[in-house]
Amino acid sequence: MKTCDWCEEGKTMPTVSTVYWELPDGSRAIEITETPAVSCLHCRMNYQEDQVVKEIENQLLLIDTKPLPYKLSFEQLMNTERILKRNYFDFS
Repeated sequence: MKTCDWCEEGKTMPTVSTVYWELPDGSRAIEITETPAVSCLHCRMNYQEDQVVKEIENQLLLIDTKPLPYKLSFEQLMNTERILKRNYFDFS
């Protein structure tokens, strides 16, 4: 088991959850279902790992967000056609 990022106990398990994300232009928020998450059996925290957060943020910067529905799955978001090849502002 992985160590929890919040309580640092080693009692986590992979799961999925629904998250709400503000679009980069600030125009609205969307609901993203079935998003990969970590669930801690000790502190009961459910959270997304940094890699998943980065994937969502990058994808939202690389696609046309105007036609996005208010609710979609993580897989649908990640499969949305990109209008840019990569995030040229990510220097990591």
